[in-house]
Amino acid sequence: QVQLVESGGGLVQAGGSLRLSCAVSGRSASTYSMGWFRQAPGKEREFVATIKWSDKRTYYADSVKGRFTISRDNAKTTMYLQMNSLKPEDTAVYYCAANLYGTTWPNRYQYVYDYWGQGTQVTVSS
Repeated sequence: QVQLVESGGGLVQAGGSLRLSCAVSGRSASTYSMGWFRQAPGKEREFVATIKWSDKRTYYADSVKGRFTISRDNAKTTMYLQMNSLKPEDTAVYYCAANLYGTTWPNRYQYVYDYWGQGTQVTVSS
């Protein structure tokens, strides 16, 4: 079992920044990659970014490329999402997810992720 807990969400004005964190615990030693997804009201959950756990390679959705940065700490206990130049359309619940046994890089499909956090709300006002 792997436990994921997100934090850092909140209310911010357009153009502002937030940093989300995802604390990783449990049997995460075999993690292949981790990712951030988001779900806006009335919309399906969508891919935001992913990081390969071993070598920190990253991959982003076009909608956030150049504004968001995914990273992890060297102890592999926390993943981050630095969000800059936020827009109202970034408003959503943000989820972190762990893909333990994957072999394909990058992978933006939700079905490959084995564990999910509870989500943290990000609201960007105009």
